This record gives sequence, structure tokens and C-alpha cells, in this order.
Amino acid sequence: MRTVELREYESKVVPGVRLGLTDRALCANDQLSARISVRELPGERLEVTARACVGVLRLDALEIRVRPKYLGTELDVLRMLEYAAGRSDLLVAPRTILGGAPHLRDLVALLVTEECERILAHGVRRDYVTVEDDLPAVRGRLLTDRQVLRHHGRLDRLACRFDEHDGDIVDNRLCAAALDVAARTAGSPTVRARARRAAARFAQIAPTPLGDLRTAWDSVDHHRHNAHYRSAHHWAALLLRGGGIDGLFANGSLASRALLIDMNALFEAFGARLLREAADGTGWTVREQSRHREVLLDEHTGRSCGEVRPDLLLSGTVDEVPQRLPVDFKYKLYDSRKLAPSDIYQAATYAHALARQASGVPPTCVLLHPGKASAARQSVAVRRFDGAVSARIRAVALHLPTVLGTVEGAERRGLLRTVWSAVAG
Repeated sequence: MRTVELREYESKVVPGVRLGLTDRALCANDQLSARISVRELPGERLEVTARACVGVLRLDALEIRVRPKYLGTELDVLRMLEYAAGRSDLLVAPRTILGGAPHLRDLVALLVTEECERILAHGVRRDYVTVEDDLPAVRGRLLTDRQVLRHHGRLDRLACRFDEHDGDIVDNRLCAAALDVAARTAGSPTVRARARRAAARFAQIAPTPLGDLRTAWDSVDHHRHNAHYRSAHHWAALLLRGGGIDGLFANGSLASRALLIDMNALFEAFGARLLREAADGTGWTVREQSRHREVLLDEHTGRSCGEVRPDLLLSGTVDEVPQRLPVDFKYKLYDSRKLAPSDIYQAATYAHALARQASGVPPTCVLLHPGKASAARQSVAVRRFDGAVSARIRAVALHLPTVLGTVEGAERRGLLRTVWSAVAG
């Protein structure tokens, strides 16, 4: 199979490729096309355009790999996911697979396999499940209505409902489903072989199909009895959902084709946890996605015209003066170009409507974006006709490799103080 590699926001034309019906159906998925656009050109050519996503899309005619632009490797993307999910034991060991560096999907398949192998070594969880079966002797409760309908007059077949201590539970079915996908679709022979061995063992333990992934995932509750499943479930859900593309697997023929991570959403979740951690001990509170419907009003009816919702709203006091600072995340490399007018207008609205600064200081909104640690900070003043500054937008660069590389100890605390000073200072 042919392979094309590109970076986020990059576009390439691939000659000599024609899409089949299945590929066209896959590329027509709205959520998928928002991450990767595949357009057919005359002369059996494809124009492939990557948005703000990282991962793999496998068509019948072509495999498309999108690599990080602001980070070093796909492993760093997975470490961002770990941190954003609230985990403290970030991935630190580099993963190598026989035959070259793995792409994102094979990395996730490898992580699922490794975690499931640990579960098998530790011991799979078993729980009591309710079973209905026809038995030669009563076990548990006799189902009289079913007995009359199915086995009227017979005493050798008794319809019973009873509890069985079994491993065929959702915890294991989720692992089995993810291992089956990894064993069938991983590009690396090494990963496929390991996943196949683990999948065979889980298939014996939990032979019942997983069913609807969302329903199964909502039913999972991690506690002390299955805490050792948490990592396996995390990577299994990521693999089975294709990185979070809802509805991609509604048609079986399209299953297991993609794993694409939306970097806009990931950067927002990553930055939110970082600022919550940085605000710890400062006395400030951090509210995510706070909704404000009282900002935009129809003057005739008094009704709301829509809501204003910054990514974060920081609230605290400085010298006993209450202050409020809206923060918005932008997954754009603003240390090498000017702020986009649309982002300036949005931030100006947040500043005017929600910010509260010390007396004499214009209300401010912060735009947090990935960039180099040494990048010069941009600051945009919003001025009235009389020249007075009515609001200010500050752009703060977050150097992702530094944040991911500073894991614990005094160095970590120093980094958090630096981040907080740059944002709230």
C-alpha cells in the first residue's frame, strides 16, 4: 500500500491514486473531513490536506499519516493525552518497533497490548453476572413463566436464573475488542503478533461481543477491584473510537480505518489542566467553559442573543481587589505570525464583557498558544477614537516540549510558577 506523510496544516498532491466507493464513503464523513480533506483531481490525483490533527487514515488506495508540527513525535501527543486525562504517570520510555519508528495508530495498538499483557500477568478480573439458562436441576431461581412457555410438562429442562462468577464482563470485553482490532489492523508485524497472542487469551475469557462502544464505556466504573484496568481501558477506547471521531464506525466496512486526534481539543484540555495545576495555592479559581448568556442582549426584548464562553475564566484577588481574567486557547503558531483578526475580535469581546482588572488597568484577555519559550510576546491594544486603551489582548506562548519534559520535583514547580506568572501576571 502506498503511504503519504504530511504535517499538520500541510497539503500534498498524490499522483496515480483513484478512490473506490468505500474510500469515497469514508472521506465523506463530516467529522473526518474536518480533520483530513481528501479531494479527487483530474488525472487520477488526490489532494490531501491535513487540518489540526495527528494520526493515521487508511484508505484502500492509500495510507495517510499526519505527523505533529509543534511537537517532536507521536509519543509526545500521547503524553499530552495522558496529562490532559489527569494521569500523573506520563509515558517517558521511547517506543520502537522492529522495522522503524511507529506511527500513532501502531503506538496506541502497542500500548493497548502492553497494558493487556500486564493484566493477564496480574490476573484478570471476574465478577458475578446474571445468567439465564435451561438446566437439568434448579439453580438459583426458577423462571416459572419461561418454564411454562418453553418446557411445559417437562422436568428434565428447567428454566433458571442464577449468578455466575465469570470473566465475561465489560472490563474484559473492552480489552478483547481493542486487541482484536490491533491484531487485525496494526501495520507493524511485531505489534500484530503480540496483539494476536493477547487477543486469543482475552477471547477465551470474554467471548461475548462488546456491542455499542459508548454504552459499554459509560458502564465502566473504575474502583479498587479494577484499577489495574484503567490504562488498558484508556488506550482501548482511543483505538476503538479512532481518536474520537463519533459515528465513524457505524458502517462495518469503514471500521478500524482511522485514528486521528484533534489537536485543537487536546491543546485546550492540556492547557486547562496545566493552569489548574499552576493555580494551586495561589488563591485563584479556574472555571472551564463558563457560560454567560447575559452579555449579548436584544435591547427591544431583553432576551439573550447568544452566549459568551471563554475556554477558562480565572478569578482571584490582588491586594484585596477582586480580579477576573478570561483565557482562550489557540492551537496556532502565533510566535511566527500576527494574531488573526477573528481571534482579536473574540478576545476583545471577552475582555470587555468578562475581565476585571485593578483600577486604571484596561480589561485583558489572554490567548494561550503553542510556541517557542523565547518567543516575543504579542500584545494588542484596543483603542477608542480618543486614543484611550479600552482593552488589551496578550498572547502567551506555551513551549509544549518543555512542559512535557518537566515531570516532577522542584523543576516542575518552577515551571508552573513561570507559566502562571506569564498568564496571570
